[in-house]
Amino acid sequence: MELPKDKKVIKTRHNKVVYDCGDTVAKVFNATKPPADVFNEALNLARADQAGIDVPQLIEVSKVDGSWALVTKKVAGKTMRDLADEDPSKLDDVMKDFVKLQLDVHQHRNDLMNRQKDKYTRMINSVTEVLDESTRYDLLMRLDGMPNHQKICHGDFVPSNVIVREDGTACICDWAHASQGDGSADCAVSYLHFKLNGQDDFAESYLKTYCELQGTTVEYVSQWFPIVAAAELARGRVVEKDFLLSWISVGDYE
Repeated sequence: MELPKDKKVIKTRHNKVVYDCGDTVAKVFNATKPPADVFNEALNLARADQAGIDVPQLIEVSKVDGSWALVTKKVAGKTMRDLADEDPSKLDDVMKDFVKLQLDVHQHRNDLMNRQKDKYTRMINSVTEVLDESTRYDLLMRLDGMPNHQKICHGDFVPSNVIVREDGTACICDWAHASQGDGSADCAVSYLHFKLNGQDDFAESYLKTYCELQGTTVEYVSQWFPIVAAAELARGRVVEKDFLLSWISVGDYE
């Protein structure tokens, strides 16, 4: 596959570049990205679509100059992050819409999605150089004791991954980390993302709003913090290491 010459860079991350190619969006990964991960993201996207969630239409998985790329149909609109940045006075409204959308995702099911507990078990078991055997065992015992759910969880639910069209409908992008499991774990991932990026006030507001609308407690969601922090260590991002390790030792959220 060849990208058009007039392509525009939408965003650049440590392992990919996302291009606006006119009618499509191409996510081009670096050469070290395992093909299995690229196809897994495409499969997650297809299964989320199959479950009835509003997602970008999958066009193809192909190679661009030797690197794997995932191509979807372009969705016109602004991200929820852009909307909040443009008018801070509407932050509370955007926050509620954001959480309601996440809770709507959790209402969907697809039994073919990867199981959250299995995914976190593999990730925690893989960080042998960062966590000692005793710590991994304690985390896995905590994970095993958490309730079993089958909710579709996005795994990276942040405002920049939600595109709002002119008619107000929302489309959810980037399904690389999706699984089926406990929605509160999905909330914990989003919360730690906001904290990691220095958005402390936004993180606390988000957590409070999620718990109020879901009808759960901060104490319950906090039980997932050490688990998801340990799992995130498996991604090997050096800049996040100390932050994530600090959350693994958190017993109860205060």
